[in-house]
Amino acid sequence: MKIMHLSKLPRKTAIIDIKVMEQQILSHLSPGTQVVFDFPDDYDGSKAEAVLGRQNMLNGVDHAMVTAPLIRKIVWAAENGFDAVVQSNTFDPGVEAARLTVSIPVIGVLRTSLHMATILADRIGIIVPLESHVPYTWRILRAYDMDHLVTNILPLGIYGRDLARRVPEITDKAVALIDRLKEGGAHFIVPLGGVIIPYLVDPMKLQAETGAPVMNTKLIALRFAETCVALGLSHSPLSYPRGKLSFADLVERL
Repeated sequence: MKIMHLSKLPRKTAIIDIKVMEQQILSHLSPGTQVVFDFPDDYDGSKAEAVLGRQNMLNGVDHAMVTAPLIRKIVWAAENGFDAVVQSNTFDPGVEAARLTVSIPVIGVLRTSLHMATILADRIGIIVPLESHVPYTWRILRAYDMDHLVTNILPLGIYGRDLARRVPEITDKAVALIDRLKEGGAHFIVPLGGVIIPYLVDPMKLQAETGAPVMNTKLIALRFAETCVALGLSHSPLSYPRGKLSFADLVERL
């Protein structure tokens, strides 16, 4: 099977080396699974994420702006032999809308991780990179009708292009936040902001230091995509009624 691991932003704006993603993901997938790491095409306003990031104000505006480019790339994937797409950003940008355009599985990291955690535990705690992510995440949870399963959302307060130099600091802060979430009743931890956890900080290390299960959100989403393809499953056309749109329809103007 062939799965697209679709990043949120155009390749030139990435703040993590694609080789880091490849090294951590490819060895964990099933034999015969091909994962292609891809990016949306550049678009008007792609600079907004960088500007908001420098302000530590990633509040969801950047995700709203990238929805159309993500849909275009996902439709392109469906037309070019991919069996599934995992939209790898942990806040699921574009996933719900893209499901209205293709029949192949479009998997969101957040929703998949939440449901996996609820299978394995009763109460979930969430870590996000920035304070501005907190209200945004609560809105997503309410849309998924899963907010009642989450005890709290706590921010690391750490983001930017110098993350690799701050791994010890990030690890210590994450451990402290997980301990707070446990004290608040969380039984399973879902860390959002995949560029930090799992790509720079290993969830298993946090699990060993805190005694709380910590989700590897990226692997869970890709493994679930594998399962969907293997079983011939996708999002229901009754929930997501699809019109017939081609990639050309999404790039041409009237």
